[in-house]
Amino acid sequence: MTTAPLHTFEPDGRAIDYIDEGAGPAVVLIPETGQGIGSLGTLASILVEEDFRVVRVAPLDESVDRHELARSIVDIMDAVDLDHAWVGGHGFGATVARTVPQDHHDRVSGVLLMAPPAVDIPLAADIPVLVIHGTADEVTPLSASEKLVASAPAIASLKTVEGAGHLFPVTHPGETSWFIEDYLDWD
Repeated sequence: MTTAPLHTFEPDGRAIDYIDEGAGPAVVLIPETGQGIGSLGTLASILVEEDFRVVRVAPLDESVDRHELARSIVDIMDAVDLDHAWVGGHGFGATVARTVPQDHHDRVSGVLLMAPPAVDIPLAADIPVLVIHGTADEVTPLSASEKLVASAPAIASLKTVEGAGHLFPVTHPGETSWFIEDYLDWD
């Protein structure tokens, strides 16, 4: 596994670290609060090996308005010359990932939500959504993802990582990447 360089982008005076690696269909990954930028590193490396371009963003500050954070994701996409991408997040990162297509619809190819918390953010009507959740998640119940997918069955799909807890993207990166690769294959 190669180590891609860490970059810092400063929209509106806030420094946001990111790593940009690989070539191919683009995926932006936003980690859970409290996890470092490296937390999704193994998952990103597997996706890069499968010919994806992955932009990993450092954890975002939950105290900042989610619309500002969504703007920051698009600003980073502009900085790395991405017209559009699949935007994915884990935990609070999933909340931001759900906000990006609401605010910047034309920039999002699809949404990847890993253990998304139950928040009142509707899914964009015409953007595909893959939800992945660990069956033993004690932080965010699986029922939150089941309810989300049931609210938009025409665009949303749910995959579960059997026996995995909240940090499944870290503890089960192979299985998580397989779900992502398989789902994005139809795109």
